[in-house]
Amino acid sequence: MLKPRILLADDHRMVAEGVRGLLEPEYQLVGIVEDGRALLEAVDRLRPDAVVADISMPLLNGIEAVRQIKKRHKSMVIVFLTMHMDVQYAASAFEAGASGYVLKHSASSELLTALHCELKGKTYITPMLAGELLQYQRDKPSVPQEAFTQLTTRQREVLQLIAEGFSVKESAAILGISTRTVEFHKYTMIESLGFKSSAELIRFAVQHAKGVSRSGVRLSCSVDPSSSRS
Repeated sequence: MLKPRILLADDHRMVAEGVRGLLEPEYQLVGIVEDGRALLEAVDRLRPDAVVADISMPLLNGIEAVRQIKKRHKSMVIVFLTMHMDVQYAASAFEAGASGYVLKHSASSELLTALHCELKGKTYITPMLAGELLQYQRDKPSVPQEAFTQLTTRQREVLQLIAEGFSVKESAAILGISTRTVEFHKYTMIESLGFKSSAELIRFAVQHAKGVSRSGVRLSCSVDPSSSRS
């Protein structure tokens, strides 16, 4: 029997090589990419049976990349392999179209279990978040799409970096501003969007922010995922 074809997206080379060793006995690894833009291109070109992707990646975060993949390849099987234990990330991942969510520090066998389930048409969520995700879905806040367009340019830049998983200190260094200014923009957004915590802002960021590379080059933010970035 032919092995299922897997595409891996992770910008940490050591992690990617470790996942390669885990997958290759059971799967055919057709490629490894290191950013969200490359992931979109590779999916169109290679047409894998499944994608294993990180969330925090340069150029385009994994969740937005998956959202775009699912528009073009509705039946594509996608599992996130990530360090993010926050339930907001998991909720956004499934809303984008993923069918699995596994934590990087989980047992390696969990990724294989997730892939087995998903290739059979089932959904997999790491047991560490399953109960919390169910409760979150019941209680999640509702924010209108147009709320993003009301943010200032600087707020959108801060929001993007939050979506990419950068700390306040790292965000300040990338943007060339003080940590106090980043905190000011962060909490101004929490207040103006009607959130009660940073966790709710993180979820909103992952859903709506796009466009900053890890090299520190700021790219334009846009609600339209098909728009170009420079």
